[in-house]
Amino acid sequence: MQEVINLLNQKNSHLERFLKHNEKEILNFTDGNFDNLEYFYNAREVILDMIGCLDKMIEEAQRTMDPELKLTNENRALILKELDRKNDLVTQILSQDLQILSIIEKAKSGIIKELAQVRAAKKAVGSYKSGPAESQLNEKV
Repeated sequence: MQEVINLLNQKNSHLERFLKHNEKEILNFTDGNFDNLEYFYNAREVILDMIGCLDKMIEEAQRTMDPELKLTNENRALILKELDRKNDLVTQILSQDLQILSIIEKAKSGIIKELAQVRAAKKAVGSYKSGPAESQLNEKV
């Protein structure tokens, strides 16, 4: 049973790393700094892979546990504490992910708006070019 408790604790430690990693990058994203975006997503994937491995180890530990083994009140309390902590961390991470998506969507919208303005400006500049228009040259030939 202690193995399961230790694995749950390790899983929560990785979730805390994930949370802190998000917090750091949210500050960068809020400042408009998306330079580390690819690294950010890769680091998140590595942490999620480690959490997935821990989940498999927890399942295996539970599967191979002696069915005759009684769960003590102390172990039950420790497990519930770790599960509550996991739920709290996951809730915080989901909130952060929504915040990250919102920041990225806002930046993306700004870029699209800026591109539209550049296109409009190019079109306006193009209409003021001197000399015969290209279509007029083609007609004369």
